[in-house]
Amino acid sequence: MTGSSIEATAEVLQYALRRLLWTVPVLLVCTTLLFGLMHVGGGNFLRHPPPAGLSNVAWVKYGDPKPESISENIERRLGLDRPWYDQYLRYLGSLARLDFGPTFTFANRSVNSILREQGPITLELALLALGWAVALGIPVGVMAALRRGSLLDRAITVLTATAMGLPIFFFGTVLAWLFSVKLGLVPPFGWSSWRTKVVPVLVLGLLPFSQIVRVLRFEMLEVLGREHVLVARAKGLRHGRVVQAHVLRPALIPLASMPGPLLGQLVAGLFVVEWIFSIPGLGRYFIAAAEVGDYPLTLGLTIALTAMIAVANVLSDIALAALDPRLRDTLLDG
Repeated sequence: MTGSSIEATAEVLQYALRRLLWTVPVLLVCTTLLFGLMHVGGGNFLRHPPPAGLSNVAWVKYGDPKPESISENIERRLGLDRPWYDQYLRYLGSLARLDFGPTFTFANRSVNSILREQGPITLELALLALGWAVALGIPVGVMAALRRGSLLDRAITVLTATAMGLPIFFFGTVLAWLFSVKLGLVPPFGWSSWRTKVVPVLVLGLLPFSQIVRVLRFEMLEVLGREHVLVARAKGLRHGRVVQAHVLRPALIPLASMPGPLLGQLVAGLFVVEWIFSIPGLGRYFIAAAEVGDYPLTLGLTIALTAMIAVANVLSDIALAALDPRLRDTLLDG
């Protein structure tokens, strides 16, 4: 490794460290805003009924005849009788120790235990969806660009436009009815075997797949019209060689900037997919916590997902700098 390459690597690592450190104030702002919203709403988890489908729930249903003193004792034990600023400072202190605290609504469970047990399920769902979207989206995008105007290109364009135009709950409901109810090929819910994972992974990956295909098709067509590609063709180079050496690499560079936005969209889609298919991941617990005002669980899951997206953005910038050295100075100066 030459001295210049070592220096470039050190600069990229320094940039990555700086970006990771910037996630701390981002997470602090996110925590503060969510904490304020949860308290401004004035909800009390002791007054809400549990959402259907989640077991081991500890909150009290509407109309529970227990004495008010019991509710006061529970609030005192959880520190909810303290002023909001005291609760906020205590929560920040626990975050500094990577302790997200107890949940208010699930008996004998903490936010850390939910992240530890449900987090791998959500991560597996997201990675499988993103994996098939990338593995299939790149070759489909290349075929659509190389056969511009053909029947295949038009079919791919219609498919991707439809997938991006319709909401994810529509595809989830339709595909669940088709494959589970009508055809009986897969179970309608759960996450216990590969058969239960097929349809949720397919539904969640539709939007990333469509965006990858559309971006790659556009970039391929733009690169194919550049002067150096036309010169290479005029010299008599084989079409496959021209595409491989002069078209594919620059066309793939914009895809390196997509993991962050794609992951953000996957997180939004996770909530819908996990709810439709009854997948015991973080999304269903997030919805349940938001419904009843369980701010430690809501904040803990939000912080974990935000940190994951921030790390994905940093890795995306590093990949961009590695693929295109011309962007390295721009990233480092930013």
